[in-house]
Amino acid sequence: MLVIGLTGPTGAGKGQVAKLFAQFGLPCIDADRIYHDLLLPPSPCLDELVDHFGASILAENGELDRRALGQIVFYDPNELAVLNEIAHRYVMAEIRRRLEQLRRDNTRATVIDAPQLFEAGADKDCNVILSVLADPKVRIDRIVHRDGIDQSAAEARMAVQKPDIFFRANSDYVIENNDTPEALLPKIRQILFEMGVLP
Repeated sequence: MLVIGLTGPTGAGKGQVAKLFAQFGLPCIDADRIYHDLLLPPSPCLDELVDHFGASILAENGELDRRALGQIVFYDPNELAVLNEIAHRYVMAEIRRRLEQLRRDNTRATVIDAPQLFEAGADKDCNVILSVLADPKVRIDRIVHRDGIDQSAAEARMAVQKPDIFFRANSDYVIENNDTPEALLPKIRQILFEMGVLP
């Protein structure tokens, strides 16, 4: 089974690319969705986060307060590293379980959609790496609109991520996504053709 690692920095529009892969019939393992689902109580992952960060990261209903956690980790590299270590361990176990199921189902190709593909070690499970990049201003606008935060908070999120040069150096394919989703379609089709997924 061909495993395509799909990654890129926040705001680059990786989710748009993932949807286009799905249009071509490729199942997509969404690492962010797995992480969100793993945090729904009762959750061993959430319990471990609370053990480290404290109950202040919980909302009144007992679920994770993402903004409260973000206020801790986006301004402290050491705390971000702890969050990633805990989260990646749980997420990777589920990703590998799903990959094994897809192999048993004789799936021809699949996509791992993971913003922290390299940090989690998921790149080692992939045959091909595709990174989605976009200009900084485009990314800021997308993050502000998507997450309802201000520009300084968006810039703080961007600052803790790997630079474009890293993604270019460690990817088999790079898609520049500064345009509309429609403009991405021929790029995806060509890449899938080159990978041998499409005739």
